Amino acid sequence: MAAVSVVFDILIKSAVVTQYHLAQINIAKAVADLDSPLMAGFRSRINEINGLADKAKGFIWRLQSEEGDATSIRAFEDSNTYINLSVWETPEDLKNFVYRTMHVELIRDRETWFSRLPEQHQAAWWVPAGHRPSAEEGRDRLLTLRAHGPSATAFTLAKPFPQPHSTTPA
Repeated sequence: MAAVSVVFDILIKSAVVTQYHLAQINIAKAVADLDSPLMAGFRSRINEINGLADKAKGFIWRLQSEEGDATSIRAFEDSNTYINLSVWETPEDLKNFVYRTMHVELIRDRETWFSRLPEQHQAAWWVPAGHRPSAEEGRDRLLTLRAHGPSATAFTLAKPFPQPHSTTPA
């Protein structure tokens, strides 16, 4: 019986299954410094919206500083360009959070706080489960999408690329 248990343990440990999650970055260029009265409405909702994301179905992780948000993290030279970088189980989970929760109120009011960007401001890509992308990785994916269009490297939520195939050894 012990020999069967050992063989079973070896078989379980040798199975390699890679699951993927969806990473996303979106950026916004503020109309003023975050401390400005012009940004008060946005600033007052940051913790509320981040808390909503943290509890949302399919949410896994978001980039944040010790303060609990990403407003002090810079991936672009312009100090008024803010990033949001997060990981979700599926594109549908992310879309549900963005468009079917109170988060949509921020989207409706975004022109109050942020300038309209002339180029792509969102990108998504698949990451192995457990991977936490850096701000620089997110920036690079967004720049790749801008330069080359949608691909498996970086795509839009409107036209997501399929998840890479999970692997198991033969």
